[in-house]
Amino acid sequence: MTPDSYDSIYAAKPFVSSMGSSTHDHIDVQGYDLAGELMGKVDFGSMFFVLLAGRLPSDAEAALFNAVLVALADHGMTPSVLAARLTYTGAPEAVQGAVAAGVLGAGSTFLGVFEDSARFLVGLNAPTDADDSELDATARTAAERYRRHDWRIPGFGHPVHKSGDPRTKALYRIAHEHNTVGVHFRLALHVEKYAQSRSGVPLPLNAGGACGAILTDLGIPMTSLRGVAAVSRAAGIVGHLVEEARNPIGTALWHLAEERVQYVGRSSRKR
Repeated sequence: MTPDSYDSIYAAKPFVSSMGSSTHDHIDVQGYDLAGELMGKVDFGSMFFVLLAGRLPSDAEAALFNAVLVALADHGMTPSVLAARLTYTGAPEAVQGAVAAGVLGAGSTFLGVFEDSARFLVGLNAPTDADDSELDATARTAAERYRRHDWRIPGFGHPVHKSGDPRTKALYRIAHEHNTVGVHFRLALHVEKYAQSRSGVPLPLNAGGACGAILTDLGIPMTSLRGVAAVSRAAGIVGHLVEEARNPIGTALWHLAEERVQYVGRSSRKR
């Protein structure tokens, strides 16, 4: 393709964006004056909401969205934190690299369940005006189908919080206080009543599943949900790296792996 061909394509379909624009004395973000309408007037959670949804949240929406960000900020020595700390051990001059190493692990097992849970709940096609009996029937049918096929319901069960995730309870309390318990969060709570492992062990709604439902109810695009989790956990990872600089454990973890991992290959090969 010739340069002239590229020019004709660009002329026919110009690049557009509604995210933001800046001049020498003005910055617009999603139609808001950054310096005049946002700075000093909204918190970071509300600003993040603007970036995702294209509008300012209501007070109730802001409270719930901020609660989601707080809920996932830290969960102890998770794999993402260990990856970040070990990366920092090797490259302490590049904090951003260590943060990236941590958030790159967001997937179906850790952090990424936001999106998986949302897709599961949206896929059940519950009407927004469904009453509790309708949601209960939908939830029961779905849970029984997943159990019959031995499928894992995303957003349910937790390796640590086996009897119930305290963050889920707090999120429900906040949503209820602000009258923002949406249809997908309600549906998730109904699924919780029937979610069981193949052996019959109850699988409570975990924080990731609750957050996926909440963000969907808030109108946050599903494709961004793992990104929301990554932003939240990135804050916690930075905190861990501050601690790692002050009280390092990365080298000890490395030596522990050297001691505990048994090499089972041949000590040498004949040529």
